[in-house]
Amino acid sequence: MGARVNKQRQPGLEWLGKLWYLLALSLLFLSATARSEIWAFVDDRGVTRFAAEQIDPRYALFFLGAEAPSGRAPDPGATPTGLRDPAGLARSAASRAWLLGFLDRSPLYRSVRQPIAQAAISHGLELELLQALIAAESGFEALAVSPKGAIGLMQVMPATAARFGLPNDGRTPVQKKLADPALNLSTGSRYLRHLMGLFPGQLELVLAAYNAGEGAVQRAGNAVPNYPETQNYVKTVLQLYRLLKSAEPLQVAQSGAAAAAEPPSRVLPLLSEVRGGAFGRANMIGPFETLLPSRPTKIPTEP
Repeated sequence: MGARVNKQRQPGLEWLGKLWYLLALSLLFLSATARSEIWAFVDDRGVTRFAAEQIDPRYALFFLGAEAPSGRAPDPGATPTGLRDPAGLARSAASRAWLLGFLDRSPLYRSVRQPIAQAAISHGLELELLQALIAAESGFEALAVSPKGAIGLMQVMPATAARFGLPNDGRTPVQKKLADPALNLSTGSRYLRHLMGLFPGQLELVLAAYNAGEGAVQRAGNAVPNYPETQNYVKTVLQLYRLLKSAEPLQVAQSGAAAAAEPPSRVLPLLSEVRGGAFGRANMIGPFETLLPSRPTKIPTEP
């Protein structure tokens, strides 16, 4: 009788063993693939778009780094594993210095490098975080304007500027003030520090609040809101921040549109087909003059 019971249970034990085996394989696969990636393509206007994942075939792999905990810089001792690239992109080893050199070759970045460094010092911010955020917000374009009215390097809304000490005094429109790199950086940095106080030690939430507003983060239960644009924005800024912060070796895809292009003069986070409430705040760039009160407002559209 005992032998018969064991025979009946054997298939269940085999199934359980297979389940654990598949679970172990899936965990191994996830740990091997959950790594920092930056994808990019250059559109018809010459605008370089960065995203944390390949959105469509136009995006080429730009950087591949090691896995890092959410909201934190990676372990400097981490070593990235090999890159498997079905498109057959050329691969070569590069360092953090290469990425910094890439930024330094951008005329727009060079024109605002010193004010950014000064803002980081003045407001107690990490330079690499400020660089990554501005890259995603405006691509270092001091006159960048979004369709929703966010202006300048850090894409500050006029209402936010008024909250943090840059009101419209009647003589100089706040829009024009925000086009000044020093004023824009000072205002945006104060807002960023305010968000760090609201969400201490939670960089993901700080970035989500900067993109979608602190109210959206709080309504989401102190989590990143379920807005595709905001979720990708957070990922993109964190990936850029990690790449700038880390001393780890990086693998760089040297072929494809992203690698063939000149260093980006503008950088835009992902535009999703399903657009969240923050859409258009900081991811579409138009001429600064379109938002000045003396000129007719023309909302730029996607190509």
